[in-house]
Amino acid sequence: MKLALYLPNFRDHVTLKELDDLTALAEDLDFDSVWTLDRIIVPETSDHENLTYPFGMMSDLPKSLPVISRGEWFQGMPLIPYLAAKTTKVRLGMSIIDTPYRSPGVLAAELATQDHLAGGRLNVGVGSGWMPEEFAAASVTHLFKRRHGHVRETLEIMQGVWTEELFEYHGEFADFELSGFGHKPVQKPGPPIYFSGLKDPKRSAKRIAKYGLQGWIGIQDSPEDIAHWKGEMERELGELGRGFPEGFDMCSMIWFVITDEPMDQRRRKGDQSACRHRPADRGPPQALQGSRHDHAAAMAAVP
Repeated sequence: MKLALYLPNFRDHVTLKELDDLTALAEDLDFDSVWTLDRIIVPETSDHENLTYPFGMMSDLPKSLPVISRGEWFQGMPLIPYLAAKTTKVRLGMSIIDTPYRSPGVLAAELATQDHLAGGRLNVGVGSGWMPEEFAAASVTHLFKRRHGHVRETLEIMQGVWTEELFEYHGEFADFELSGFGHKPVQKPGPPIYFSGLKDPKRSAKRIAKYGLQGWIGIQDSPEDIAHWKGEMERELGELGRGFPEGFDMCSMIWFVITDEPMDQRRRKGDQSACRHRPADRGPPQALQGSRHDHAAAMAAVP
């Protein structure tokens, strides 16, 4: 099992010093990776729990974000090269890059440069996004209903740009002639790509099988949830005549509440105190509660 730190760049009044200190601590403790969050806006309607969809399109979460619209927080992408310059061991990535907000070819080239700035320590997480209000702010409202296709084309373009001396692409969302995009990534054939598919194991399995992806990222999953997702994707991959690629990572962003006493390891809602990046008035988080030994045992039980 690997441990990663999910930085609270999307928290009201977060400071660069906090992010610096947390990243330095993760590196000192030999964490595997540090991740930022991709968030472009907080719609004012979120303050009234009136977004179009619940957070992440997950029915058990409110129609609001954990930061108010007038909050002060940091964009995730620019933090990657910034943190790369301050670290030497820990891997870095953004969980996850909502691809419809970016031009696929430009994104591929920029990530190749980021991999150089990080000395070959870049992870790439990709997903389709979920918030129509954010698509509007990125001027891509027209892509919302076709966002999954945009992810597919972005994957194909990234892998082509990273491996081909010259590359051309003719698709629905990108159309360009034979071109060079500069330096290839340090990592060969490219940085490991993680797919975020929170709703559909079949879609996740198809992406993994077709593009040889190196990982899957969920959110707020209990150890039992992770085991269930792994089993479902393994079954779907089997139907495609494939298995998980060697070294495949099953990942999830989980809030932990560390207690002095052992506790029931069921996923719970309502304890806001340990979740500093999710204020108590912004909807209930889902946290795993228990002692350090409880958490270690629960995670070790995931097959």
